[in-house]
Amino acid sequence: MRTRPLLVLLVAVVSSLACSAQQVHRRYFESKSVIQRDLPFSSGVLVGNTLYIAGTTGVGPENAEKPVSAEKEARLVMDRIKGVVEQSGMTMDDLVSVQVFCTDLASYDTFNRVYRTYFHGKYPARAFVGVSKLLSGGRYEIMGIAVRPH
Repeated sequence: MRTRPLLVLLVAVVSSLACSAQQVHRRYFESKSVIQRDLPFSSGVLVGNTLYIAGTTGVGPENAEKPVSAEKEARLVMDRIKGVVEQSGMTMDDLVSVQVFCTDLASYDTFNRVYRTYFHGKYPARAFVGVSKLLSGGRYEIMGIAVRPH
């Protein structure tokens, strides 16, 4: 019955990994907009070296009216993403994945002109998805994942 010692060893390893996973440190970040509106989510959650950024728009209480231009709104939403990334001690170049939801795919090139200015190195993987509506009448909503380099 050589399988019994292997089974005991396997159970010990799995238990150890489960305990390690539960001990991963988490930090929560809230933007001014989330705090002011008392929204039921965090703007970002840092788990270990990975930052998960909630869906973020360029409209809210700080700018009650929708920005006039797609370019201005793209800059506002990217500034908000940058704010969460920097709260965690990272930079925009630490983003590894970005999802952009957009109500008007004709603004793709306009968004890209603004987006490029936020990075110095390689760009993160990205999806640009057309949607019919976003909260507060926004044009863009962005969510992403950043990883702190070792």
